[in-house]
Amino acid sequence: MKIIVGLGNPGEQYKNTRHNAGWLVLDNLLGDIKWSENKKFNALVHEDGDILFVKPLTFMNESGTSVRKILDYYGLLPRNFGFITKKDAGLQNILTVIHDELDLNFGEYKIATDSGSAGHRGVQSIIDHLKTKKFTRVRLGIKNNLLRTYIPPDKFVLDNFSREEKEKLKELSGQINIQNIK
Repeated sequence: MKIIVGLGNPGEQYKNTRHNAGWLVLDNLLGDIKWSENKKFNALVHEDGDILFVKPLTFMNESGTSVRKILDYYGLLPRNFGFITKKDAGLQNILTVIHDELDLNFGEYKIATDSGSAGHRGVQSIIDHLKTKKFTRVRLGIKNNLLRTYIPPDKFVLDNFSREEKEKLKELSGQINIQNIK
């Protein structure tokens, strides 16, 4: 089984924000599908064969709680002694997390494995809850000139994408296709 998680924040006010880039890319990749709310995982989920697509309904900074519940439920975390997770377990072939990245220019993306959070609190939450950074990340660049000159980063990520940026994000989603991250 493969778990693909798009990071974002629940609520209409966050729907088109830069911090919701992970959710938006999943929507672009999957098209007009019906998401099911899974209260046990505190997430919206869509299953397609052996792939589970996930939008955590926790706020960004608590994304790890939802991801951990899913991996525990499916028995995908390597165990060492009973319920203690083996530190630094390799989940690269199981878990992919798609998220916004302030260190990359808008329209760029990088696929990384075994890297730190670089200050992204949603990614750090996942690292903390899973006790490993050995999972695949699709880092979506959101940096633009506004960030450099006018807006503090914590406010910038909660601003809406412009119409042009949303269109470019759709194009970028096509480049990231599911085959690249399976």
